[in-house]
Amino acid sequence: MKAAIVGCGLVGRRRARVAATHPSTSVALVVDAHDGAARDLAAAIGCAWSVDWRESLAADIDVVVVSTPTGLLAEIGVAALGAHKHVLIEKPMGRNIDEAATLAQAAAAARRRLKVGFNHRYHPALALAHERFLSGEFGQLINARARYGHGGRPGYENEWRGDPESAGGGELTDQGVHVLDLLRWFAGDPSAVYCERQTAVWPIAPLEDNAFALLRYPSGAVASVHTSWTQWKNLFSFEIFAAEGALAVEGLGSSYGVERLIETRRNPAGGPPQTSEFVFEGPDESWRLEWAQFVEAIERGSAYHGDPPSGLAVMRVLDALYRSSLAGLPVTLD
Repeated sequence: MKAAIVGCGLVGRRRARVAATHPSTSVALVVDAHDGAARDLAAAIGCAWSVDWRESLAADIDVVVVSTPTGLLAEIGVAALGAHKHVLIEKPMGRNIDEAATLAQAAAAARRRLKVGFNHRYHPALALAHERFLSGEFGQLINARARYGHGGRPGYENEWRGDPESAGGGELTDQGVHVLDLLRWFAGDPSAVYCERQTAVWPIAPLEDNAFALLRYPSGAVASVHTSWTQWKNLFSFEIFAAEGALAVEGLGSSYGVERLIETRRNPAGGPPQTSEFVFEGPDESWRLEWAQFVEAIERGSAYHGDPPSGLAVMRVLDALYRSSLAGLPVTLD
């Protein structure tokens, strides 16, 4: 299958390298509004380049990867699906729930695969934690706690992430959506949410550089989330607490620190719990694994993470959190 990569930034370059080295795919075209970025990536992987994303709709392209600012995801994704391409878009599934619904409808009408890029599910510590949790040996979920952030950078207000029209939301949308997807993977859909947002340091109002959220689930379990652009030292921490023990993933590799899974098993008699640790020091393989699963879904019709129903479900939670923040009240989800 021939792929077109639209957007040649950091993530687009990762997508291009993975697609170029998979045995079932090649990269035929890379596109970026900045001709230098497109030309450099094309030279690196040996393909054509353009500054016009509409060239990705050509008849010989099978898959379009949309690695652009959030504001362009729906427009390009819907057009590509309408041209009968399979599509992978970066998270989130558009700027709002309406764009997400439009993308899902376009995929259904085209009968093509649409995937939202939630690469965190493919990190080995998170994948192993999910496997362990589903085994049932840790018992029923009690609560979860997630923290995710970095330190931002001066000039955010001049970048697309600081522009409400391009970004749709601030840090809750940018990194928080990964956490919301992971929580849904472990805990399912919440029944109610509450959110507080701050614009504490970076001059990006009305967007937020910090968000604090509580999610309540039908079982009575509760999750807390803090996602931040003022986390001066990069941090990823995702913890699941259950009746018989806990699972904690710390780090994502690189600047977020070595990726680790810490398992804790409760001592029924009280006292110190039994603890074990798994360390994953290799390179980040999540992008390769995500692409491989998507290709398999296209070729064999198999299930995959980030399908339209999953993407829509995450956007419903994200939408409810923003509505809660604006109202200053909890929001119930249907």
